[in-house]
Amino acid sequence: MGAQWKVKHKEAASNAKGKIFGKLVKEITIAARNGADTATNAHLRLVVEQAKKASMPKETLDRAIKKGAGLLGETVQYHRVTYEGFAPHQVPLIVECVTDNINRTVAEIRVAFRKGQLGASGSVAWDFNHVGLIEAAPDSPDADPEMAAIEAGAQDFEEGEEEGTTQFITETTDLDAVQKALPEQGFTVLSAKLGYIAKNPVSGLTDEQMAEVEAFLEGLDNHDDVQDMFVGLAG
Repeated sequence: MGAQWKVKHKEAASNAKGKIFGKLVKEITIAARNGADTATNAHLRLVVEQAKKASMPKETLDRAIKKGAGLLGETVQYHRVTYEGFAPHQVPLIVECVTDNINRTVAEIRVAFRKGQLGASGSVAWDFNHVGLIEAAPDSPDADPEMAAIEAGAQDFEEGEEEGTTQFITETTDLDAVQKALPEQGFTVLSAKLGYIAKNPVSGLTDEQMAEVEAFLEGLDNHDDVQDMFVGLAG
């Protein structure tokens, strides 16, 4: 899943507050197209919760919602684009981008993939499961992730990206319901999103090979339009 790589670089990412806010603003703007009310718009509700946890200023949050819902008279059309391919050493990955200029983004992603291999649609997706991913922290030391997963309706669980957290895996259609149910089971939801888990993650890379993969992934992650990456790398 690439959790190992994400943990290693999470500190650097957490310092880039502006970049995090930029990604969230795009996500909020897209979600708000289906309405500005979080009570009836599940996608928007999830992203707003993430924005609040990231300490996004209320003014920035409200403006992004209004902008997406068309309440400000502005028309910025963001598109969600997914690219598939391989990092060095045949490590499969799915890259999700949000852009206002698809032609610019695809040209730049091609350049970013020079040391890897950019594939056609469907070339890698078959080797991933499309799922809901919820990262949550226990409210107390005796909170049981296995029992919480069963009671909340999650498919599975594993160690989360942050130390001491648990990642709950759900059906895509159950993401909202499970993240609402987890607090009753003693877990505070830190993030919730749709994503991908590799069926056959690559393992056994040498330190030198891993360094090449990490450098490639870091370069992609630094691209302004890259919203998320799902890497088939054993953690």
